[in-house]
Amino acid sequence: MNEHVRELTTENWDQEVLASKDVVLVDFWAEWCAPCRMIAPMVEAFAAANAGKVKVGKLNVDDHGEIAGRYGIRSIPSLLLFRGGQVVDQRVGAIPQAELARFVGAQLTAAV
Repeated sequence: MNEHVRELTTENWDQEVLASKDVVLVDFWAEWCAPCRMIAPMVEAFAAANAGKVKVGKLNVDDHGEIAGRYGIRSIPSLLLFRGGQVVDQRVGAIPQAELARFVGAQLTAAV
């Protein structure tokens, strides 16, 4: 992870995601997941390119299964977008970088 991607945990979830005033992109992942490792550099690059516009975090589903279960995560990678503490959109699977930009961009525009 780079300095633009937060490690999300059970301990910081409420503060970093639910109480955030920013649009928050959460990457639900696991170390053993090949597609998760495949999109990790893209998510990190997106976070760096959009610093200050969107908060990006990663939640390891093996370490924090309660949170993953709360949001019905059954397949990873799963990307969920939060605004005002609520899920506003989601994608499952390794998506191309252009789709990630469109996916988050629509919510950034709506948040303005």
